[in-house]
Amino acid sequence: MIKLPVKNRSDTYTVNPTKLIALGLNYRAHIAENATLKVRGFTDEVPTEPLLFPKTPNVLVGPDQAIIIPQFLKEYGFNTLRTDYEAELALIIGTRCKDVPAADAMGHIFGYTCMNDVSQRNIQNGDRTGWYRGKSFDTFGPIGPQVVLARDLPDPQHLDICCRLNGTTVQQGNTRQMIFPIPEIIAFVSKNFTLMPGDIILTGTPAGVGPLSHGDTIEVEIEHVGVLKNTVIDQTA
Repeated sequence: MIKLPVKNRSDTYTVNPTKLIALGLNYRAHIAENATLKVRGFTDEVPTEPLLFPKTPNVLVGPDQAIIIPQFLKEYGFNTLRTDYEAELALIIGTRCKDVPAADAMGHIFGYTCMNDVSQRNIQNGDRTGWYRGKSFDTFGPIGPQVVLARDLPDPQHLDICCRLNGTTVQQGNTRQMIFPIPEIIAFVSKNFTLMPGDIILTGTPAGVGPLSHGDTIEVEIEHVGVLKNTVIDQTA
């Protein structure tokens, strides 16, 4: 169970979603780099509606916990194993909602935090059923370092977001660059699925995603939210 401090409050928030729903290709600069990623389902076309995929709750780990690269991946004999970082703003739903108009969507948000949408590219590319498995290995969803209540972050659509790998900045953008802004995301997701309190929506990643290796330190920083820091290790028998 992951408990995160709540900014400007003395209590903690227990991260316990019924589901995690993530957006793909929600930053134009990330779309432009898809040719180098060669990920199944990536094109250079700007999507006309949000592209959704699931992550399962077993991915969740807190700040300073390890991202673990599964040992069994070596059994496939891939020439190169590639597991990527993806820095993202995550929003936490506060009230049950369905078919929410975009104009009312922000009122259903409890708060915001950082997430790292860790992605195993070999499996993501190879599975005929899509991205489910490559996005949902244990520890592939670091979250934190705190929750910022919606009332304390009145303009989440203008936040600098960056990612550092071993101290070097590898991703840098701003949430205003989202193709689909937060109200539209919630409206679309709630049209498809009933959202429950605690559910998490990942809003997409800027350009600059890249591979993680054993021993790396990865940091996701979002303005007014904080720095989420994790290490990477290879699973041992």
